[in-house]
Amino acid sequence: MQPETASKLKGFSAAKVAKAAELVNYQDGAVVSREIVKKPTGSVTIFAFDEGQGLSEHTAPFDALVQMVEGDAEIMISGQPHQLQGGEIILMPAGQPHALKALKRFKMILTMIRS
Repeated sequence: MQPETASKLKGFSAAKVAKAAELVNYQDGAVVSREIVKKPTGSVTIFAFDEGQGLSEHTAPFDALVQMVEGDAEIMISGQPHQLQGGEIILMPAGQPHALKALKRFKMILTMIRS
C-alpha cells in the first residue's frame, strides 16, 4: 500500500493543506482522537478533549511532543504541572509518567517518536 493511499483511508490526503482544528471534532463528555500518520518510526494523532476530560497518569516508552492547537490544558509530567494554551508545545520524555486534563475544551496534536 502506498503512503498516499494509507493517508486517504484515514480521510487525510498527503500534499494537501488542512486546518488542524478541523481534523477532529469535540464530543460532549469525551476524548476524541484521529490518527493522521502512522509509520514504524512514529505516529501523529490529533485529539479533542471536552472540558474536564483527560487521560490518567501513564508512561510511554517513546518521547511524545504535544502541540496545543486551541484551548487550555494541564499536563502533569513526573508530578510537575504544566499549563498550556493554544499555540504552545511541550515534550513528554520517554519513561516519565504523565497525565492530561482539559481545563477548557482543547485540541492537540501528539507526535510519537519511536526511533
